[in-house]
Amino acid sequence: MTKKLIILLGPTAVGKTDLSIKIAEYLHTSIVSCDSRQIYKEMNIGTAVPQEKQLKIVKHYFIQSISAMDYYNSWKFEVDALKMISKLHEKNDFVLMTGGSMMYIDAVCNGIDDIPTISKEVRNSVMKKYADEGLESIQAELEQLDPIFYNEVDLNNAKRVMHAVEICKESGTTYSSLRTNSIKTRPFDIIKIGLTRDREELYNRINRRVDIMLKDGLEEEARSLYHLRNINSLNTVGYKEFFEYFSGNIDYDEAVRLIKRNSRHYAKHQMTWFRKDKDITWFNPEDENKVMFFLQKKLNN
Repeated sequence: MTKKLIILLGPTAVGKTDLSIKIAEYLHTSIVSCDSRQIYKEMNIGTAVPQEKQLKIVKHYFIQSISAMDYYNSWKFEVDALKMISKLHEKNDFVLMTGGSMMYIDAVCNGIDDIPTISKEVRNSVMKKYADEGLESIQAELEQLDPIFYNEVDLNNAKRVMHAVEICKESGTTYSSLRTNSIKTRPFDIIKIGLTRDREELYNRINRRVDIMLKDGLEEEARSLYHLRNINSLNTVGYKEFFEYFSGNIDYDEAVRLIKRNSRHYAKHQMTWFRKDKDITWFNPEDENKVMFFLQKKLNN
């Protein structure tokens, strides 16, 4: 039998965690997380890390496994996740991956172009410039180094803009010239299951989740990380808004309003991205029986 990777994906707050645990239990397998923020040890409440009791039910990988001060990206995740999936496939024909980070999912499914390793010197110089001069300065440098990619990239995505500048400086050529966009083959079949809800229902769930995070101590968690506010991993919804509040730029109520708004915007961005992928079969999370029936048919083929 060909090994299979089942990917359970969807927007933030849609209900992936509970269903992923049920699927993993059914398959007697582990869960490989593909959440680019839950991977950081210091970020717990604001990233909706699965509860301790949930983590005890099923073994999870890439949950709070590195520090927010460590440099990490989708290129590294591709390498690390493929190694873990291969190891898990030695014991089980089925491995489950779940999350909503679009670039992480694409990295595992399609691969990332072979990009030169960034030296510590180059990385530190770009990060220092970002910390001292802000994102606009990095954007201007990217426009000079690689005007083609500058016109393609989401300029508000600090991580991608910074990484493009790093590649240009490290390689001595443009990032756009190194991108082949070729799809890599994988030694396993991929089954993609998407979870979605009515937009109003999803937005209400997001608002409620933020309220729960606040009750659980999100403000205190963000305050404990305020000294790291210039690190790219902390440029994250739920933290960056509170950093603005702590800096005196907005009041508390505005910070909460922005967290909810930006979380909804992120969910919309996720769905726009995922809808381009015709290999995803969509379900409402409440239709658990339909999901399991679909999965059974796929696994028996």
